[in-house]
Amino acid sequence: MAFRASLRPVARALPGAVRSLHSTPRALVKAGDGLPDFGGLYENSPGNQINLAKEFQSSDGYIIGVPGAFTGTCSSKHVPSYMNHPNLDKAGQVFVVSVNDPFVLGASNWTLPARRVQVQPLLPCLAIVDGVQIRFLADPTAEFTKALDLGFDAPIFGHTRSQRYALKVENGKITKTHIEPDATGADVSMADKVLGS
Repeated sequence: MAFRASLRPVARALPGAVRSLHSTPRALVKAGDGLPDFGGLYENSPGNQINLAKEFQSSDGYIIGVPGAFTGTCSSKHVPSYMNHPNLDKAGQVFVVSVNDPFVLGASNWTLPARRVQVQPLLPCLAIVDGVQIRFLADPTAEFTKALDLGFDAPIFGHTRSQRYALKVENGKITKTHIEPDATGADVSMADKVLGS
């Protein structure tokens, strides 16, 4: 009771200030932001942690976010739009991030239809398309996704999932964002909108 009483003078002096602390929505990741320095992404196995901030310290490329491995749009439309795009060879590093464990993610890339794609039996989270590597990273706790403020509650999947997005990264900074406004659609984050036509 004493604590509440001590807040009354502050609330009177700053009308709306206390309320505004909780009413302002967080901003999604935006151009100019750095990548989260986060080592909880996994490639191929739980023993192989990847930190995208370090991967992009001195290089360019894209991070493609998908709601889940094996989902229809992700594996039949969104990721193949990059694999089949004629400008893929100019994209730089390409990472696909999904809120799954690394074993599920590794199995999913075998199902992706694409032109001249080579999957590596010993490295199931790597696809090579015409010499360009596409690396599949698992975000099993969704912490990377949450750090970008791109998570959404998906009861059908049982927990937080990633919105569908594409981020252009140059020297560790995000320079362009392509985030689906409804979280799961496949329009602004498709390769023709991101890599050009």
